[in-house]
Amino acid sequence: MMIRRNLIKSMACAAAALSLCGAALAQSFPTRPITMIVPWGAGGGTDATARIVAALLEKEMGQPVNVVNRTGGNGVVGHSAIATAAADGYTIGMITVEISMMHWAGLTQLSPTDYTPIALMNIDPAGVTVRADAPYKNVGDLVAAIKANPGKFKASGTGQGGIWHLALAGMLNDLKVPVSAAPWVPSNGAAPAMNDLAAGGIEFVTCSLPESRALIDAGKARPLALMSSQPSGLYPNVPTLKAATGSNWAIGAWRGIAAPKGIPADIQAKLGTALKKIYDSQEFQGFMQQRGFGTIYADSKGFEQFMAKGDADMGTVMKSLGLAK
Repeated sequence: MMIRRNLIKSMACAAAALSLCGAALAQSFPTRPITMIVPWGAGGGTDATARIVAALLEKEMGQPVNVVNRTGGNGVVGHSAIATAAADGYTIGMITVEISMMHWAGLTQLSPTDYTPIALMNIDPAGVTVRADAPYKNVGDLVAAIKANPGKFKASGTGQGGIWHLALAGMLNDLKVPVSAAPWVPSNGAAPAMNDLAAGGIEFVTCSLPESRALIDAGKARPLALMSSQPSGLYPNVPTLKAATGSNWAIGAWRGIAAPKGIPADIQAKLGTALKKIYDSQEFQGFMQQRGFGTIYADSKGFEQFMAKGDADMGTVMKSLGLAK
């Protein structure tokens, strides 16, 4: 009996020691540089957002935060590098909306559930933009014209099956318009699509408003709606799709910070606290506003729920387009 009591006491002491050790580890974290993996190339929106977050995280954590661009495989290489890194908090990454698309397309088995979500930091919702001289007063007029003239109204904004293609398909599905009614013209991105719009090659573009900004501000294009629950900080007078049509469809290119699955909870919490402080800072908000990037915050649980809904939505839309494997 005495031996059993001593054994239980020893086990309890060991558990307490481990708990104290874990708390001490989190309290001292980080003791060396942190790596932030970016699955996309230098100079783009994801890279710019990651670098301002990394610079501010350095100040919060007292250690260098090194941004490493791991490109390739339509985002698979970088997202895989984040998911398979050591789960110690010293490797984190900026995951993007593509993580909710790639597995449906059969590019990888990775999905949002393969990460420890820490904080959602940015979203740029899809917009609906036409030429400045287009006859449509609102997005309802455009949708009615598409429905009445199937196949006539061509759209673009990205490659086949890209985020802005899915934005269009989701909008049409939700408004009970066949997705084939507005043929998609693949492009190498929003910029060439907007140039094609201005030249008259297509009728509308469904990229984000920051990507349409140059031609909107030049008076060559006009935004009709935003696929978001909230108006744009860049163009607050542009109505949401719900306000304009009653549709609840919302989609955007989002970016958030995540870590490999299974990092210690205390380290996850410490990173989360630092990222919330960064999100609320004037430096971060000013940087994002200056570039026209949208901001949105969700903590770990909220980010997890956000990704789960987005993943389900992407699956539905990609199946409707015949793009899901």
